[in-house]
Amino acid sequence: MTGMSSEILLNGTICIAITLSSLAFAWVLSRNNEGYNGNSKPALFSLIIFWTIVGLTYLPTAARMFAAHMGNQEADAILYFIAAIPFAFVSVPLVFFIIYVITGSIRVGEYIALIFTIIGTAYLAFLYYNGIVGPIVTEWGSIFMINSDSAINLYLMGLFVIPTSMILGLLLLIMLQRMPKRIRYRTALPLVAISFVFDFMLTDMIAIVDVMQVFARLFVLIGTVLAYLAYFPPTTVQEKLGIKNELDNIQYLSIDPDIELFLKGNEEKSE
Repeated sequence: MTGMSSEILLNGTICIAITLSSLAFAWVLSRNNEGYNGNSKPALFSLIIFWTIVGLTYLPTAARMFAAHMGNQEADAILYFIAAIPFAFVSVPLVFFIIYVITGSIRVGEYIALIFTIIGTAYLAFLYYNGIVGPIVTEWGSIFMINSDSAINLYLMGLFVIPTSMILGLLLLIMLQRMPKRIRYRTALPLVAISFVFDFMLTDMIAIVDVMQVFARLFVLIGTVLAYLAYFPPTTVQEKLGIKNELDNIQYLSIDPDIELFLKGNEEKSE
């Protein structure tokens, strides 16, 4: 199928863009870790791992699109299985981040993350044991279908519904807290962006229509850009939301810019 149209190359290009942007974001976060104190670094490290996993998922996926374009179905299938490995564990750093932000306990976060690691391993076991059906190569993409209802149900219930519910719960907690716009912006928008990326990664993996696959990957890319803007907002955004004024206001200088410490500080004051 070497005469395949160029639309599938656009699909692969989007995957490359996701890979580069997410890995670059993870690198920028790691470069700025000196600006965070010891209590904040576990949460920061989990975000670095999350965006690294996103990049590692879409690196072989991009190569898979180009293999499909050249008609190499064997390489297409191998790269699908390779991409499934980081994808199975994308929820692990996410749940650690949420649990740590809420509880402030590294140990509790590690225990919960271990549970999701086991679930992700079980998902891979079902996937590799039962195999996949395909590929179905079209003008816009290459689609595999998971030949295991157990793998799909395990991922949906264990690795998708629970983390998504955690994100929504944490967003609700943030909305109920009285806090400066700067802290609300830097916490709520990354969570929305992460949820965006997380949800559409699943949509991508279970897509049975090529156009759905392309749009899911496009939204993953948009979510990555949103997450970057949340941590490093342009000056115009800061001025519009009043964030720039808060950064210059002395009453906020004693407030740690990290949400977990702010919530903990509020709890201590209430006691």
